[in-house]
Amino acid sequence: MSQTLTWGILGAGNIAGVFAKGVASSKTGKLLAVGSRTQEAADRFGDKWNVPRRYSSYSDLLADKDVQAVYISTPHPMHAEWAIKAAEAGKHILCEKPIALNHAEAMAIVEAAQRNDVFLMEAYMYRGHPQIAKLVELIREGAIGDVRVIQASFAFNAGYNLDSRLLKDTLGGGGILDVGGYCTSLARLVAGAATGKPFADPTKVTATGHIGEESHVDEYTVASLAFPGGIIAELLTGVRVNAENEIRVYGSEGSLTIPPPWNPRAGQTTKVIVKRNNGEVAEHSFETEDLYGLEADTVAEYLAERQSPTMSWEDTLGNMRTLDQWRAAIGLTYPFEHPQGPDQHLPVHKRPLKVRPQSIMKYGRIEGVEKPVSRLVMGVDNQVNWPHSSVMFDDFIEQGGNCFDSAYIYGGGLCEKILGQWIKSRGLREQVVILDKGAHTPHCNPQALASQFLQSLDRLQTDYVDIYMMHRDNTDIPVGEFITVLNEHKNAGRMRVFGASNWSIERLQEANDWAAAHGMSGFSAISNNFSLARMVDPVWAGCIAASDPKSRAWLEKTQMPIMPWSSQARGFFTGRAHPDDHSDAELVRCWYSEDNFKRLERVQQMAKERRVLPINIALAYVLNQPFPTFPLIGPRQLSETRTSLPALTVELTPEEVRWLNLED
Repeated sequence: MSQTLTWGILGAGNIAGVFAKGVASSKTGKLLAVGSRTQEAADRFGDKWNVPRRYSSYSDLLADKDVQAVYISTPHPMHAEWAIKAAEAGKHILCEKPIALNHAEAMAIVEAAQRNDVFLMEAYMYRGHPQIAKLVELIREGAIGDVRVIQASFAFNAGYNLDSRLLKDTLGGGGILDVGGYCTSLARLVAGAATGKPFADPTKVTATGHIGEESHVDEYTVASLAFPGGIIAELLTGVRVNAENEIRVYGSEGSLTIPPPWNPRAGQTTKVIVKRNNGEVAEHSFETEDLYGLEADTVAEYLAERQSPTMSWEDTLGNMRTLDQWRAAIGLTYPFEHPQGPDQHLPVHKRPLKVRPQSIMKYGRIEGVEKPVSRLVMGVDNQVNWPHSSVMFDDFIEQGGNCFDSAYIYGGGLCEKILGQWIKSRGLREQVVILDKGAHTPHCNPQALASQFLQSLDRLQTDYVDIYMMHRDNTDIPVGEFITVLNEHKNAGRMRVFGASNWSIERLQEANDWAAAHGMSGFSAISNNFSLARMVDPVWAGCIAASDPKSRAWLEKTQMPIMPWSSQARGFFTGRAHPDDHSDAELVRCWYSEDNFKRLERVQQMAKERRVLPINIALAYVLNQPFPTFPLIGPRQLSETRTSLPALTVELTPEEVRWLNLED
């Protein structure tokens, strides 16, 4: 067995006592300390479980240098804050389920563990029981043929005490987060085993449920999940209804049952029962060890890997994403998931935002914009809910980013609204650079531009934007009409500078010549596509690239800053593209070509030599041009932000830039 681990427990509730008992029966664990919100509670817990060190705060426990690993057993809404702080304190982490309130918070926790090089696992203790390993083995060897239907239930009637955490929305109550995650994780595990993977994520989640009029949480609910391979799952959970609490898996050649699977006690015999369609019945019996002791031993066993296959980081993130979808299907959100909710002026770690000391962000200048502009710009075109948006934006600020790109049409206006809410809640208006766009086709005319721009300012909750860009061009309208209305808004202080997205170089030059001739300001920046991969077919109608030699020569001559979209060719360099893989029709249509695959080969060669990701080389190509570039990136997950940033450290010579672009 692996090394001995010295444990501390954050929280002194019932589940903390269960884990304390488990550590005592483990082969590797020693319980040294407990932290609670009061000294009295810590002492009471310490006396009961013979814990030598008792702290009246979680912070004091994390400051104990002798504590190597922590078990976080606080109420659900506190998991993210203290898991992140534990990671920053260098402690290995076993966090009680659910690891967070939602997928966004879970991402923040995983990133903190990765950044601080500590172990992290979500505490679904049933996963460590040998009956689950047997379940997976039977599914993989085809004991019941092809898996078709999974049924899992975990529900209990906790009564109707509205002061109980189970029925308080401010504590993340309800069945889905408390016990529904067991059913979801089991279904994903079985579907994965059936399709040759560690786990599988559903392609569709539908559900019905009862949300209490007074509790405002899901008191009971049923979900239906569709998985690849034609597999479907039916999940039942609740805190105000009793269920059989068992697993049934139906296949083409039989069925499999585990009654009850979730929390067998030490010494209890459990069974996995297989019934074949031909009448054969096989029972596999197991005597249960303390599941919490097994969890502690699992942490020790996989400490060097920093995560365990029992419940890997990606498994946890997929599970939280599915739970989010389940809650969304029945219309359940928590107060913490709204901009006006408790403590929503702070990130999940509950500290004011500041740039991390290890930030590698670089900055440039755009004439007319008083603030330095981060060389990477975060695209705000897909963030449509508060938890995800705020976590993504907070992280970008902490990574050193300060420029955000959005547009009037994104999300029907929701993206602008969320960005504005976040900036206001964090008090960052004078620290961030807002790049906003409007006048998209078919509303590309001076009147629509003015009307939309005023709406955008209202959505963004600001009286100016740092950079405004026309989203499209309309060649039926003389450039002077556009330049005139843009100058009116600039002179009124509503925009510091303005530019154009998806304008041809000829029209850009014509517009700036007209502006100069009439004593007006011209375009200060552009936002066309620019990437190492040639855009074979426009991603959207009306899109224009500036990657061709003529455009690059103009940009170098004029030193016009470009803030290019799809700077990483929408995933072409991430490993998704291969000449024989046509599964992504849009990727194929827009980027597949013989010359682009030659560029990909060179990117992969250089990435191997530089020991970075291919995507970093592709993005470095944009950053190392002989004219100012501020590429837009569109991360959907925190890991995508993290893996984009090393491009800032890749220096390319002019010869290397030309070689990557097949100009050698």
